[in-house]
Amino acid sequence: MSALEFPCTIFKTKRQMDDYGAEDMRYGDLSETQLKTHFRLVDVSAQVNPYTLTSITPFNQPQLMLHGSREKGEKITRQECAKILFNEFRHLSQSFAIYGPYKHLIEKMITHMQSSNGSVFTSMHLDAALKEQILNDRSPDNSSRLLLKTVLDKNIDWEEKCYPAEKNQKLKDAILFSKLPKFDRSEDNFNGMGITVHDIWATHITIKSLHIDNDHYRAMVHYKV
Repeated sequence: MSALEFPCTIFKTKRQMDDYGAEDMRYGDLSETQLKTHFRLVDVSAQVNPYTLTSITPFNQPQLMLHGSREKGEKITRQECAKILFNEFRHLSQSFAIYGPYKHLIEKMITHMQSSNGSVFTSMHLDAALKEQILNDRSPDNSSRLLLKTVLDKNIDWEEKCYPAEKNQKLKDAILFSKLPKFDRSEDNFNGMGITVHDIWATHITIKSLHIDNDHYRAMVHYKV
């Protein structure tokens, strides 16, 4: 019997990790007509009209004016318009980040989007939120962590103090039947995580190490998203 060698990657999504060509990583690829027709993005701001680069005042708001009587707003630059829209974005996002240690993340991410020219956003708090989500998922039927633990408990060779290589597929099956960690719980609608991380594009799960000692073991499992 051969022992499974570590680190061992037991799961990879079909989608590529760090895929900068993904649909939600693009910008400027939709026309004004598409935005208005397909996504109904007509009145997108209470302060500016990004399609005409004009300001909106209490006297020329579309929902308050009769047809043909709207006053023209003051012309603004593209940079001024973008600044106003990002400020509105920060303000409106507060309704989805009311409480908890991660409520400030969405504001930091919006500011990063505004000023960092597409560079990678990293945060120790974001890493901590994912770790907490994984550890607090205690569903025996869905938790990837608990399903992996069940497989390890049942299949470790205690005499040889190893995990048999021929049972590697059981580890992979455990992930296939689990729910991957996502911020889609009810509390995520208000703690800032649902709006900060609306979905996870790719996930890799790797067992970094497995230490077996007498009647207990310690496995280090790494989730990369």
